[in-house]
Amino acid sequence: MLKILILKRQLDAKRSELKALEEKDAEFQTREADLETAIGEVEPGNAEQEAAVTAEVDAFEADKTAHETAKQTLSADIEHLETELADLERQAPATKTPEKREKVRGDVHMETQINIRSLPMGRRAFDALPMEQRQAIVAQPEVQEFLSKMRGMKGQNRAVTGAELTIPVVFLDLISENMYRYSKLLNRVRVRNVRGEARQTIAGIVPEAVWTEMCGAINELTFVFGQVTLDGYKVAGFIPVCNSMLEDSDIELASSIVEMLSESVGLAEDKAILYGKGAASKMPLGIVTRLAQTSQPSDYPANAPAWVDLHTTNILKIGGSGVTGAEFWAQLMAATGATHTKYSRGNLFWAMNSKTYTTLKSKVITFTATGDIASNIFGVLPIITGDVDILEFMPDGDIVGGYGDLYLWSQRSGMTIEQSREVQFIQDNTVFKGKQRADGQPIIPGAFVAININNVEVTTTMTFAADIANDAALTDLAISGVTLNPGTFDPDTFSYTGTSSTASAKIEATSAQAGAKVAVAFNGENVRNGGTVKLTNGAGNVVTVTVTQGNAVRVYTVTITATIGG
Repeated sequence: MLKILILKRQLDAKRSELKALEEKDAEFQTREADLETAIGEVEPGNAEQEAAVTAEVDAFEADKTAHETAKQTLSADIEHLETELADLERQAPATKTPEKREKVRGDVHMETQINIRSLPMGRRAFDALPMEQRQAIVAQPEVQEFLSKMRGMKGQNRAVTGAELTIPVVFLDLISENMYRYSKLLNRVRVRNVRGEARQTIAGIVPEAVWTEMCGAINELTFVFGQVTLDGYKVAGFIPVCNSMLEDSDIELASSIVEMLSESVGLAEDKAILYGKGAASKMPLGIVTRLAQTSQPSDYPANAPAWVDLHTTNILKIGGSGVTGAEFWAQLMAATGATHTKYSRGNLFWAMNSKTYTTLKSKVITFTATGDIASNIFGVLPIITGDVDILEFMPDGDIVGGYGDLYLWSQRSGMTIEQSREVQFIQDNTVFKGKQRADGQPIIPGAFVAININNVEVTTTMTFAADIANDAALTDLAISGVTLNPGTFDPDTFSYTGTSSTASAKIEATSAQAGAKVAVAFNGENVRNGGTVKLTNGAGNVVTVTVTQGNAVRVYTVTITATIGG
């Protein structure tokens, strides 16, 4: 007990030191802004001014590095002390009465003074909560039941009917907040938590009021409203959990669950916001995908704002290796001006990969004076304004951005986790699958722009992880002696005709996924894949190939007209 008191005092002291350091962050921001101004005022070729500014920049960088190192060291010390304190408190005898325990449970909320979104990536969100709050959370009956069922799944080697677990609400609040650390674009777009199908009403361009005599009749103003409809698509993935982790304490297991689900779902959402393929691919509609549309989709909502072709006005290429300095930034500024809108009241954001970001910094260096002066980009595009988000999955040279509050992201309430089949028995892992439903699309597409700064075409399509668990396609369907119509097999074409002059034909169907089940039938009778069938004269020869993979089923049909012996 005395050791616990000592650790608590040490924790309080460390937290006070960390708070004092965090309060100095504003001072560094002010110094940084002053240095930016000073860099801009340096006269080209003035060696004395350049040397003075360079010295100040070096001193600032050294001070800031020392400041950040001190904060990281304190954070690590605090985490170590919290872990040690948690171990001691678990060993200490419980002193609370059942009545008091019940009161604590009733008072548990996810409200906390800790800013989860600003936590360093090396620290887990659940671990950042005070020990008392963590203990109160895992003590709740629904959390105990959830953790118990998770441990009960360990070592099962079959699919369990009804084995899906609903994640406790107390975790959902924490996971939802923690996803903002892993999904950079969730901080930029408009997020709405909804149930069922969601509809967002959008006001049209606000009409101009009419000036008239003070006592004159008032003119009627016409407002037009549109509406976009959002469905719900599932983002999911499996998580292999080491069996030894399932034997850890409740707090350790809860921390691992919160962090793994937050990271896996958060990272998937960024890619969908930019490049999602839309309803046809069962995912949100991405910004670039919408800008690249050349005609109105057949399923475009009737009540939505009028569809506008943006593939030439809002997808642009500029610059190139020979364009630098003021000329480059003038081109970039003109291109980003395509985001002009009367709807947004929010801020601009610009997404790019780190190589593109470095290229922009090099353009600023050549624009100022010499390479001795640090680039004047510190997470915000100069002149144009707008925060920079680094997303490494983006192509080199591409920049996508605009007014994020005009992209609507709808999240369905609830997240579930379930056990899959025993696929990592040798690795001593139990595999869990996390699922969340969401949808999204730009509600004012003209508020966004896609630009390539290397003067090449913008990449408008992005490869997503293949849904191999539900891929029931064939890669080839060959019937010997039969000429198919259409002539080339297409996995997305399901009905064919064919002609043959032979009395027999060998049927070979090749599935895209090795584990898919392929069932071949000829005139309703089962046939072995790769087997031979006997044809009869006329059009009464029907081959069907049924492919099953996961929850997906595809049926291919070939109707053969045979002319035998004639």
